Amino acid sequence: MQGIIIENVSNLYQVKTESGIYETTARGKLKKDEMIPVVGDNVQICITDEQNRKAVIERIQERKVYIKRPRLANITQMILVVSSKDPKPDLLMLDKQLAFAEFIGIKPLIVLNKIDLDRADDFQKIRQIYSNIGYIVMITNAKKKIGIDRLKEELKHHINAFSGNSGVGKSTLINGIFDEDMTQEGEISKKNKRGKNTTTAVTLYEIDNDTYIADTPGFSTFDISEIESKALYQYFKEFEQFEENCEFIGCTHIKEENCGIKKAVKNGEIDKARYERFCKIYQELKEKEERKW
Repeated sequence: MQGIIIENVSNLYQVKTESGIYETTARGKLKKDEMIPVVGDNVQICITDEQNRKAVIERIQERKVYIKRPRLANITQMILVVSSKDPKPDLLMLDKQLAFAEFIGIKPLIVLNKIDLDRADDFQKIRQIYSNIGYIVMITNAKKKIGIDRLKEELKHHINAFSGNSGVGKSTLINGIFDEDMTQEGEISKKNKRGKNTTTAVTLYEIDNDTYIADTPGFSTFDISEIESKALYQYFKEFEQFEENCEFIGCTHIKEENCGIKKAVKNGEIDKARYERFCKIYQELKEKEERKW
């Protein structure tokens, strides 16, 4: 029988199948092969006790995406929530998240929340910058449920992970999506109280057929150091068309004089502030790489 792991506590895995949810353990050979199941894995199970809904995971299907921290497989869309005000927009964090989404090959969706607090409409400038690059940018007011219906549509048929700094309104957005108070203290609340261990790293909640939201504590602080500094520019997708204008092969787009990307910034074809954030992220990655040695 096939299923998807929707929760992991210690060595027990809740697997959702067409016949319902089974509590499973992993077959020893998986651990021997160093294949540890994670939430989001598509697995093949063998039922050991139908009455008590027990089974064993026999095989893990090939993963399309794997994130190390938090451990999560096969997400297809990352919802990047940015507050228009209180807290102020953290565009450095947003650009890191976008680079990471491009790096692992999943679709990013930007949500500008709390627009009601932004009296100067500064969020429109942010919207314009990222829309021009080619990203979907949604405008929401989670408390008044403005933009929630459209967001629900964008979530359909995806395994979605929400990310964003504390206070940006992720919890209120998720409550609006479920149309009930699903969240407590910044995480999706545990719908059933079966003595669940609070150290659970990730849980998938089904909101529609083949549509899930991943409860991912700590996801906003994920580490992008898997990206090499010299490759970072590849994940700022508006840079690609200008790279051929660089004089040197292997141009870092940082210090070189005759750099096509720097010329594009000067000509207003690439947003200057986003380029400056690229330089900052590059420097952070470079310093981490040097510390390794």
